[in-house]
Parts: sequence; structure tokens; C-alpha cells
Amino acid sequence: MLVLKAENTAVVLIDLQKGVVALPGAPYPSSVVVANAVRLLKAARAAAATVVLVHTGPTTDTRDRLAPLADAPLPRRNLPVDWMEFVPEITAAPSDLVILKRQWGAFYGTELDLQLRRRRISTLVLGGIATEFGVESTAREAYERGYNQIFVSDAMTGLTAEGHDHTLRQILPRIGCVRDTVDVVAALAI
Repeated sequence: MLVLKAENTAVVLIDLQKGVVALPGAPYPSSVVVANAVRLLKAARAAAATVVLVHTGPTTDTRDRLAPLADAPLPRRNLPVDWMEFVPEITAAPSDLVILKRQWGAFYGTELDLQLRRRRISTLVLGGIATEFGVESTAREAYERGYNQIFVSDAMTGLTAEGHDHTLRQILPRIGCVRDTVDVVAALAI
């Protein structure tokens, strides 16, 4: 049975923003992920756990966008003005941490680690879109920093079912515990 101490736990939701949620998700549609994320937010806030909402986007002039030499680079496109805004269901409370990242992972170049350590957070509950990009990158960074991690399997989805499944079966179980929304909500209520 999963037990979470709310005072040492942060629920970290990755890229639940208009531009990312609009992408087709697999195996779960983005609407399912957002609905489960809302359940996690309500449980975290009721238990007085820390909530971290992470979103991504370039600076206004887009000169900070990565452009690595790669065999399959991500396509460059013009982003709509509201691309970085959280979807309406995901609203930040005054006590929430809101982190703007410029890379796939939420730790690199942000104050996330500093703010978690100031709050004595030792366990992260992760969800978001996309499993094989933002969630996995953040999870790897958290692992390297010594955080315990719980991955909410139905509060995340990939850009492909294969990418999601690979990350969920091969990567995440080696650096944390994989559970579903029902289990995590129950653990926060204890």
C-alpha cells in the first residue's frame, strides 16, 4: 500500500498547457490525463501537499529554442499566442509553484530544485504530457537529485502509445514507483 506524507510530497504536473494538450495523446486522450490531473490537484491541495505546475515555451524572440544536430529534430513551427497557457481545468492556486521551463526537463535552468528543497520535499508525484519527453526528462533529473518518485500512469500520456509504454515499463520503474490516480489520491488522503 502506498503511503505519502503530504508535508514532504509535491505533485508535479508537466506541460498541461493549451499547446501541448492539443496534441493527440496515446494511449490516453489528453482529456483523460487532464481529468486525472485535476483529481490529483484536489487531493494534493486537500492534504496540504505542495503543487507544482510546469509549463514550457520559448522566449518571445524564440532565440532560446534548441536546434541540435539530430536525425529526427522536432519540427519548428509558429506557436499560437496562448500556447503556453495552462488549460482552463488546471488553475494555479496562490500557494502553487509555477515553473516555466525552456527544455524538456523541469529542473534544468529553473528554480524547481531550490524551491522543493526549501519546502523539504523528498517525494515527487509526476504526471503530464508527454510521457516520453517532459515527464521522463524531469523524472531522470529528479532521480539524479535523489528524489523519491511516484509516476501516475493514467495522469500521463505519450505522443505515441509505444513511446508511453516504453517509458512506463522500461525507464520509470527503475527510478520510482508506477501507480494509478486512484492509488495516489488514496495515499494522499491517509
